Amino acid sequence: MQSYTQLQKEIALERELPITADWSAAPDFLNLIKNHCLKNKPQTIVECSSGATTVVLAQCCKLNKQGKVYSLENGEEYARKTQDHIKDQFLESYAEIIYAPLETVNVNNKDYQWYDTRNLPKLKIDMLVIDGPPGFIQKHSRLPALPILFEQLAKDAVVFIDDAAREDEKEIVEMWLGINQGISHEYVETERGCSILKINK
Repeated sequence: MQSYTQLQKEIALERELPITADWSAAPDFLNLIKNHCLKNKPQTIVECSSGATTVVLAQCCKLNKQGKVYSLENGEEYARKTQDHIKDQFLESYAEIIYAPLETVNVNNKDYQWYDTRNLPKLKIDMLVIDGPPGFIQKHSRLPALPILFEQLAKDAVVFIDDAAREDEKEIVEMWLGINQGISHEYVETERGCSILKINK
């Protein structure tokens, strides 16, 4: 909790971060995305799954005086809670929580349960943060993210995937790199592992 408190102070949050022991991103991952956002000032940020990451990124946009977070959340109640946290932090102008139930999508001739993106604005995505759907739903649960959103990614977009120390995420990254030649990959040794993919279209 001390690390979360330090992060809150660094970005001058009005209230405490919404932390849940089992689901919230670890402080080191939050620091990685915070540092990238403050340095590079992305205009459009999309994240898969909402929560503490949403608050941190929205606050960074506020500090940058530009940018907005669009968060895909498949849990209706959780989407409401994140929206409440955004409101409590006075960040409504910098984040939009999109309730996006999981639906069947076909990627590489295989069906997956992934977010309904019909309400996601057709903007060029400068920063993509992937922390969902949960891995227990299916094998390679997060694989559809890049194939489905690739056309919306800006030519120099940066993608962060949490839990990258898990075998599923390692395999997902390898499959992404095999399909798309214009991607570079850096693995960062965080508490749960983080893969950073840089797009070069």
